[in-house]
Amino acid sequence: MGFVFDIERYRARIEASEQRLRAARSFREPDQVPVSISVGGSFFCGLAGRDIAEYYQSRELSLEVQLRGLEWVWEELRDDRTEAGLYLDVGPVQEALVFGAEIVRPEGTSPWGRHCLTDLADIDDLEVPDPAANAGVQWVYEELEKLRELARRRNVRLPVSGGLTIHPPLSAACALAGPERIYAWMYEAPEAVKRLFDKLFLAFCLLIDYREAVEGSRRRSIGLADDHSAFVSAQMYREFVMPYNRAIYERYGKEGRHLHADGPNDHLFRLYADEMRLTEMDIGGFSDIAAAKPVMAGKTVIFGGINCKDVYGSFEAARPSVERAVGIGAPGGGYIFGVGGETYAGVNADTLVQVVEHACRISRKNGEGDRRW
Repeated sequence: MGFVFDIERYRARIEASEQRLRAARSFREPDQVPVSISVGGSFFCGLAGRDIAEYYQSRELSLEVQLRGLEWVWEELRDDRTEAGLYLDVGPVQEALVFGAEIVRPEGTSPWGRHCLTDLADIDDLEVPDPAANAGVQWVYEELEKLRELARRRNVRLPVSGGLTIHPPLSAACALAGPERIYAWMYEAPEAVKRLFDKLFLAFCLLIDYREAVEGSRRRSIGLADDHSAFVSAQMYREFVMPYNRAIYERYGKEGRHLHADGPNDHLFRLYADEMRLTEMDIGGFSDIAAAKPVMAGKTVIFGGINCKDVYGSFEAARPSVERAVGIGAPGGGYIFGVGGETYAGVNADTLVQVVEHACRISRKNGEGDRRW
């Protein structure tokens, strides 16, 4: 833990990145395409040579791994991030914690929650808990304070964030019942599914409101992670997903509406831009930027462009995908280059560094104001 993070060391780079991002989000072409690589705990465990399962259970190891990750992203990756901090990372078990499902912790990977809704009767039996009295919610906030105290004792001068929220209703339901079951029920028992989504919408809002009360803040923008929405038709999206996600955006996203949906989203891009009025979207690793750009240009900022599978190997293998994404996404602004979805454990770190360098290089204006795309 010899790395002492001082954000002022990177002030000039941060200011350049902020200008770049402002231009792109105003649908103008910046000096070069902004690059943002979504890397987190699982990926950082690989860099640090530490076990993923242990990382999620040990606050000491979590602190160590995240600090190692910060050193790598600021000193080696050098993308257009503008902030730095630590966060409580308990893994993808939010719904399990809130609704008391069993949590399974396999060796060497992330934890997950067992499905606790197995038939339609379980929907009516499901109770929406009060966050202030919920054991899972309170455990998370206790763990957050442990991480903050640990950072203070080690003189780590970085903000430490965290709290417990769940996914929006469709993806939350899939976490509790399994996607195959939920997709089938949407056709076989639509009213029961809507009752379930009503409960999960209420739980979502209660958790956001509780977190705001704990933090003493009010949010003006919100991002939703709704991977499972990519696998429903536009008709089913309008009937089952849009009413809830739109209500969340209207309540918490007065200034910003972000969506992460790591699936084949191409058939929903126009709906996202014109009806949901997203301000920014991570189009995921399994969508085509060529489908997103024409319908989102000037309306929704696009993030992504390449898939994790493009960067597991060598830079030369990744290069064509990088050049295609930049060539399609960057003209006219409104684009942030990155790995769609997230960067999984096992991605080649050296390749990622070269991908960032190459995306910047080919999108940078030359002396005559021209670019290489």
